[in-house]
Amino acid sequence: MEQIIATVRDFTGALVVVPEPGGDFPELAWGDAFFYYAPDGQLPQHVQPYGTVVTKNLPGDTASDLDPPGRWRVNIHVGRTAFRELTGEEPRSVVRTRDFTVTDSVLPHPVYGALGWVCVVNPGEGTGELVVELLRGAHGDARVRCARRDGQGRSRTP
Repeated sequence: MEQIIATVRDFTGALVVVPEPGGDFPELAWGDAFFYYAPDGQLPQHVQPYGTVVTKNLPGDTASDLDPPGRWRVNIHVGRTAFRELTGEEPRSVVRTRDFTVTDSVLPHPVYGALGWVCVVNPGEGTGELVVELLRGAHGDARVRCARRDGQGRSRTP
């Protein structure tokens, strides 16, 4: 987990937020990590992270059984095309039953899969490099969205 967080911190323009006790974030977020594209180093307003690491079950999100010690899950927004390539299904049409507790395997996110999110519980030898590649792609996509929001991606007409 720490290796993934450190890798994302090295992405150009990345902001990694890891809430701790006593900070501005609710206790529910303590110990988790949130990945943003934020070249100014400021937490973006009205923008969701492109990736997260969660270390515990959350309300409405218990399928991965993250409460036992040593279990954690990385979540990545990959979009529709990559989701289809990784899972063999359309994000909004996931029908196959899955064991979301399995480790080191790319799965649709148990809650946000329909929105193009995938997850891996305890990435390891089978998925570690892929997870970094997917996070790098999600970071790039977030950079493009940021440029569009800032007007840098709009074509100008004379």
